[in-house]
Order: sequence, then structure tokens, then C-alpha cells
Amino acid sequence: MTLKVLFTFYLPSGGVETLNRLRCESLQRSGIECHVLYLMSGSISQSPASFPVFIAPTDADIKAVLDTHNYDAIIVTSDYFLLERLRRLGYSRTLIYESQGLGTRTDAKLLITEAVPFLRSYCNAVLIPPTDHLLELFISICPWLQRYVIPNIVDVQSFRYIPGEAPCDPVIAWVGRLETNKNWSEYLKVAHLIRRSKPDLHLWMFHDPNLATSEQKQLFHEELHALELHDRLNVFTNIPNHVMPLYYSSIAASGGFLLSSSITEGFGYAVAEAVCCTCPVLSTDSDGVRSFIIHNVTGKFYPLGNVEAAVNEGLELMDNLPLRDSIREQGRLHMVSSFGSEKYAQSFREMLNSFAIF
Repeated sequence: MTLKVLFTFYLPSGGVETLNRLRCESLQRSGIECHVLYLMSGSISQSPASFPVFIAPTDADIKAVLDTHNYDAIIVTSDYFLLERLRRLGYSRTLIYESQGLGTRTDAKLLITEAVPFLRSYCNAVLIPPTDHLLELFISICPWLQRYVIPNIVDVQSFRYIPGEAPCDPVIAWVGRLETNKNWSEYLKVAHLIRRSKPDLHLWMFHDPNLATSEQKQLFHEELHALELHDRLNVFTNIPNHVMPLYYSSIAASGGFLLSSSITEGFGYAVAEAVCCTCPVLSTDSDGVRSFIIHNVTGKFYPLGNVEAAVNEGLELMDNLPLRDSIREQGRLHMVSSFGSEKYAQSFREMLNSFAIF
């Protein structure tokens, strides 16, 4: 009998959508049938999935899915209210809460504390990536809760360098949402100062305006013009994930890099995928990225808030070609050896086995 698992999240967007696609493909290769349920439809339709994807906003929609499919386990990502909802709708089997993308450490602590009654009453365990602050918070706030730590999966086969015509000018890129935790303001400040040394610099930003508040959009517009970067900026919206290797490869070929200015990352998919494509990365030490950035080996770190340090590290990444080439090569090798899909499937199956799900 085939194991059947459901993954749930708010909407198909960002790193969680990438994670769901990759792990469903991997788990299905290892004999676990996977479905995904989103409470809302996203702003982009990715390429057709090789597994069922449900959009189920109402209780009736969710119950129809539950009644049709006899799931051995459900993984609920981030949305702790859904734990209670699933139990109320009659699901009585293994329910695992997954902690992904909870924002800054302060935000994560607040959310986990608010989630305690739901975690205590409705779920069997928590699944987290190897992110220090999340592990520490769950140990201190929910000591009774069984914890499973599984590194997120990265598509190292699709995300690789793709040769093509290089942009004429160097590009500093940024991927994220216009929100405080992603810290877009620091990206603009760093680019502004690097432009003094690289006057032909271009900025590429990959984000979805629909996920930004009007206040953040206004603040962004004001700072962009104040720093006189508006004539340098290309904004890319709703680029399908499978097309991103082309962009990361172009950024690498331009002599530029990806800047990750986040305050906190649970994992940092954009950064990991860029490294796979040999696109050099300069990042804050935002916790989750520690699993694949080793300073001056697979990427570069700078201290959050220290714009001058970021500029110095960024210029070295552009000008010190032997170091740049080494970081590109070592980064790719590290991703291939550490984040293959077989490891995820093995760890996930071991987690299910611990609940006597075979």
C-alpha cells in the first residue's frame, strides 16, 4: 500500500512553493504519493505539477479533499490555525507542523508562542530546517513537542550555469518581497555606494508587487529616487522558478552578484539556487543561509546593517577574479554534495516511520 501525504500552505508563492514542488517530486520517486493544498491561488501559474494541487479556501473545499483522500500524514506549513481546522473537519491521523519562513527571530518567537495552544492540542510533531534560531525557539517554548530537523531540498540538476550572452554591464541582483525582513532598503544603499566605483552598474530586482503593502511600495519608490537609482533598475515580476537559472547565469556572467540583505531567513531558497548556478552571493548572516554559505569559500557574508562592509565585500567579489572563480566553483560543489533529493526522501521516510507509518 502506498503512503499518501498532504502538504498545506497559504498560497503557491516563494520558497515554500519551490520546496513543495521539489519534495513532492522526490518523495514520489521514492514511493510516497504526495498532494499539495493551498488556501488561496497565487499570482502566477507555474509549469504543470506532476502531483495533485488543490486550491481549497473554504471548510467545505478542505473537507472534500480530506474525505476523498485517506492521508497517512498532513504537513501544515506555518499556518498553525489550520491544525485546529483540520482536526475539526475530521482528520484524526498524523499532523505535523512545519516551521518555514517565520520572519525575524522576534517575529518567529511571537508566532511560536501564539501557536502553543494549537501545537499542544492538535499536532504530533514539528518539522524544521537546520536553522539555529528555530531549533532553539522550539526547544525553549515547546519542550514537549517532538522535533524533526530535515534540510530543505534544492534542485541542483535544473539550477546550474547556463551559458549565454553576458550583459554588457555588471548586475547586482536582489530577490524577495518588499517587506521589512527582506531589508530591500539596505540593498539600495549598498548598490548606491558600489556604483561610485562601478558607474555602469545595473540593478535587477525580482519581486511580486502584489505581495507588497502600499506603504512599502511608496517607501521603496522614495528611496530609489533619493539614491538616484531609478534609471539603473530593472524589476522582474512573476518569473517562473524554472526560468531563474537563466537570470542567475546572466548575473554571474555580468561580473556582478546576488545580494541577500535579509534580517532573518529560515532557509533562503533564492540564495541557494543562485549558488547552484555559480552566481556569486553576498549575504547577511541571516541564520538559514549558514547551511550553504561559508565565507570566502562558497559565498560571502557581511554584518547586517554595515553598509560599508557590504560595499567592500561586494567590490572584492567583483574585482578579485581568482577569489570570485573559486567561490563560484566551490559553491556549486557544496550544493551538489549537500542538498540532493535522495537525502530528503530518506529523512522524510524515517520521520514517518517513527509514527509507525510504513
